[in-house]
Amino acid sequence: MPFGIDAPLRPVSSGSPAAAVAERRRGVQDSGTGPAAPPAAGRSMRLLTFSTLYPNAAQPAHGVFVENRLRHLVASGEASSTVIAPVPWFPLRSERFGTWARYARAPREETRHGLHVLHPRFFAPPRIGMWTAPWMLQRAAEAALRRLTAQGFAFDAIDAHYLYPDGVVAAWLGRRLGKPVVITARGSDTSLLPQFALPRRLILQALDEADALIAVSSGLRDGLVALGAPPEKVSVLRNGVDLSVFRPPLDRARARAALGIEGPMLLSVGLLIERKGHHHTISALPRLPGCTLLIAGEGPDREALAALAARLGVADRVRLLGARPHGELPALYGAADALVLASTREGWANVMLESMACGTPVVAGPAWGSREAICAPEAGIVLDDVSADAIAQAVAAVLAAPPARDATRAHAERFGWEETTAGQLALFRRVLAARSGGGVT
Repeated sequence: MPFGIDAPLRPVSSGSPAAAVAERRRGVQDSGTGPAAPPAAGRSMRLLTFSTLYPNAAQPAHGVFVENRLRHLVASGEASSTVIAPVPWFPLRSERFGTWARYARAPREETRHGLHVLHPRFFAPPRIGMWTAPWMLQRAAEAALRRLTAQGFAFDAIDAHYLYPDGVVAAWLGRRLGKPVVITARGSDTSLLPQFALPRRLILQALDEADALIAVSSGLRDGLVALGAPPEKVSVLRNGVDLSVFRPPLDRARARAALGIEGPMLLSVGLLIERKGHHHTISALPRLPGCTLLIAGEGPDREALAALAARLGVADRVRLLGARPHGELPALYGAADALVLASTREGWANVMLESMACGTPVVAGPAWGSREAICAPEAGIVLDDVSADAIAQAVAAVLAAPPARDATRAHAERFGWEETTAGQLALFRRVLAARSGGGVT
């Protein structure tokens, strides 16, 4: 096993010769590190945000929900952040290599919305990447931290997103650098990855070592606790929606005409992978005559989904739009009569709130967060199970008696970012105060 499973997990006594050797081998200097303390009066908290789920110039929609939450946190003026968002290494940029080529085209460093973002590379070999990722990611993070340290970078706490491998590596870094770590769980990192022995082992250790955990829905919190997280360590801070960006179109008829839509329009947004359930939505179309389905997203299942539509005789009513820039989504949401989210594994799918903010109701599977977001008739319908029949029945019900679009928008207005930003600030303050010996305030 590369790097050895136990090597990064075995603490070394500080101050000992072994500790000095270990630090030299690790290559991370004390970057303004040492015991964490609350920021001095008048100074904002300095965070190191760490996640592979983060946009870059070549993949502007990748992990955009992490960036959006961070942008609103920093906009409060009470926190700043530098982002380390590693990207898998790949040598070729040709479009024929799809997602791997986009990894290669990602810049090594960029500024996004005023945030300094580094994209160090890590080796993620196909088929075995799940097992090697923590150690490969650790090396990339340490290299980036060495560079930042040389530039005088210092921080108060680590803000990590996704339990594995990101949260695992963040916990290792936090332990070695003496910094508190807050990990946000997102969904499949809690429901799917712990089914594998090595990820489960390392995830459980990260849950134990983290100073605090954030779940983006109450259902996800329950999943974390069932996995073994101490209940008192988990805070629920849901995702929000930018209500100034996602809003009903000024001229909906014009938006629909621009897409060439003349009958009921369904929209799905998400990666073209089995877990997102697009095959169920396509399979529902024969039961929904006249409906056109637009799917915004890219992924390995594209050819299979196109073949399914052809086999069912609905190819002329299915449009695979590919990955669309985030700025194009409001027009798509606003033109649709319903958003269909057929996935069963989500922490809190942002597309639900984005769609509702544009006035469009949602038909969603029973994933974590669905019933918390779709909790009123004007928001849409949550399925008890996901199948072509269930989707067809729910869509038919929405089309037969559509909620008022302004009522759907009003429902979404309950989910701005202000509450989540305040919750993050309070949580980081508590964590820093507890680490400094000042107790929880």
